[in-house]
Amino acid sequence: MRFRPCIDIHNGQVKQIVGGSLCDEGDRADENFVSQKDGDFFAELYKSYGLKGGHIILLNPASSEYYDADVRQAQLALAAYPGGLQIGGGINADNAQRFIDMGASHVIATSFVFRDGEINYDNLKALEKAVGREHLVLDLSCRKRDGEYYIVTDRWQKFTNVKVEEATLDRLSEYCDEYLVHAVDVEGKASGIETHVADMLGRWGKLPMTYAGGVASFDDLEQLRSLGRNRIDVTIGSALDIFGGHMAFQKIIRFMEG
Repeated sequence: MRFRPCIDIHNGQVKQIVGGSLCDEGDRADENFVSQKDGDFFAELYKSYGLKGGHIILLNPASSEYYDADVRQAQLALAAYPGGLQIGGGINADNAQRFIDMGASHVIATSFVFRDGEINYDNLKALEKAVGREHLVLDLSCRKRDGEYYIVTDRWQKFTNVKVEEATLDRLSEYCDEYLVHAVDVEGKASGIETHVADMLGRWGKLPMTYAGGVASFDDLEQLRSLGRNRIDVTIGSALDIFGGHMAFQKIIRFMEG
């Protein structure tokens, strides 16, 4: 298990939010932390510790007045750590190469691929063609409904009909290099991990995967390591001390080395 750091950008600032609170109307979200530092500060920190494969997420839609400011923050981060970070948020076949050219190692896609509640294979293949499978991460962010976990899109606001299950992971794996899975119901709440999601990802384990959502303690990390069969990586957001939380950044790095 590796630590994959994050830089979440909303309204032109690095933030930690409660994932399920994100609302495009009015560019609103419940905030846990708002940084006074720009994206390059965090990118340089991650680079100094050799942490690769972290992700930048643009949390405003392209239609937002804040989207260009989000991209400027991302550019600062990518310039500070070229090849060290992935980027997601509004990625499509037309703009994906632009972010690779900025310095992203991978682009992360959700809403462009999962359209009208289903997998849009035309869009998926177009995105793969645009940047290559080796530069593509599929974000299978999910929420629970009727006892099952379904992929959600449009900044986690819309349910699809696509379940996060082994058959889906198998079906999509030929098109991408990695998976990123936000457990949205606990995202930003530091309330513990979604154990069912972690267990399912660990049982599958055929591609690199990063789990995000709910990590609040080192006990949570131990549980994630166990349920994930040491096959899945982890992102920690609101609980991290550099984002106003109580889990020490350097202690997490030492935990991962243990």
